[in-house]
Parts: sequence; structure tokens; C-alpha cells
Amino acid sequence: MKASPGARSWIAAGVRHELLTRALPALRHDMAAPVSVIRMGLLVLKRMPAGDEAVWAQRTALIEEQVDALANGVRSLRDWELSVGDETITRSALVAQCTGLMRAAFELHGIHLRIGDALSPAEGESRFPAAAALRYMVLGALGFLHDSTEHLGAVDVGADGAEALRFKAICGTSEAADPLKGALRAPRALAIDAIALQALADGLGYAVEVERDAVRLSLMPA
Repeated sequence: MKASPGARSWIAAGVRHELLTRALPALRHDMAAPVSVIRMGLLVLKRMPAGDEAVWAQRTALIEEQVDALANGVRSLRDWELSVGDETITRSALVAQCTGLMRAAFELHGIHLRIGDALSPAEGESRFPAAAALRYMVLGALGFLHDSTEHLGAVDVGADGAEALRFKAICGTSEAADPLKGALRAPRALAIDAIALQALADGLGYAVEVERDAVRLSLMPA
């Protein structure tokens, strides 16, 4: 029996929730780091003798800087709302953001994220609409290759024409050489498989070409 449009929407929403859950550790770290610096700065101020105005000014400036970083981190959570449809993003920034969110989790399992030279930031880059949706799509492509490729050693992310990205899984031998690395990659109950990735793409309105070890993602809505 075919899924109804409402059911397909729920499936796509479930995939987005799983992807956000995977990105949360990096987001949480980015917001927790300023809190630690603020706490240390306040502790130093409490123990500092009065009268040293230069040091007080320096410490206060550091705390203000970290408060700004924390506020920016909280505001960045809005970037995940699909209703923010007027935000645009360059292709290089999109890839940098998403690989930055997942790099620690991938490298923990011995998987390298490699970005092609064509995705280096450049002046006058084209900007693409719906940055929030594109962020989910890139994370979905990375998640698919992570969950579906045995002995994954690296993921190459490269430009494909002017308006697309190609993600390529590269198998490695690190897990065979070190069984403990394989043990860290416990099976996930909510794996991003080809059906889940296609449901995500259909729900967000993007075209993907899914192969066994590669994904092509068009950055313009279908």
C-alpha cells in the first residue's frame, strides 16, 4: 500500500529529526565552550584584588566576547527552521558548515571528510536559496554514505557542475586492521538508507541521484 501524502511528510520530518540529532553534539559543544570560558573569567574576577583596572577591563572584554559567541550560537539554532526561507548560502559555505558539524563524529570512526578544491571559498560565488533545507540535504547525503558503506574510509565532497554536489564513498582498510574501530560503529536503528534519503529529498523538493557508493545533489529546488 502506498504511503499517503501526510505519511510521506511525517517520514521526511522523521529523517530531518534524526539528522538534527546527529548534528546536536557539535552544536552543543559550540554553545558550551563559551560558558566554560565565562565561568573561568568570573572566577578570576572574584579572586582578583581591586584596583587593577587594566586587568579588570581585559577580563571583562573577554567575558563580553564569549557572551556574544554564546548568543550567536543560540541564534544559530534558528538556521534549522525550514520556515526561514529567505536565507541564502554559497556552495562552499554550505559544505564547510555541514562537514564541520559531522567531522568529529566521522573521524572518531576513522572516516575522513575530504573537500574538493573547487569548493574553496571564492569571491562572487553564486548563492542558493533555502539554506536550512540544503543543510538537511547535505547532512542526509553524508549520513547515507556513513550508514550504508561497509569499511568506509573517507567521503569525498566535490562540485558537480555549477549547481550541484557529488558525494563519493571511499572504502578503507582501517577497520580491518583495527577491529576496535569497527566495534565503535554500532548498528543504528535509524539508519539513513536510500529510501530515507529519497523521502527527505521529496519532502524538501530537491533532486538526488543515489548510487551504491555516491550521491549527486542538485542545489536548486526541483
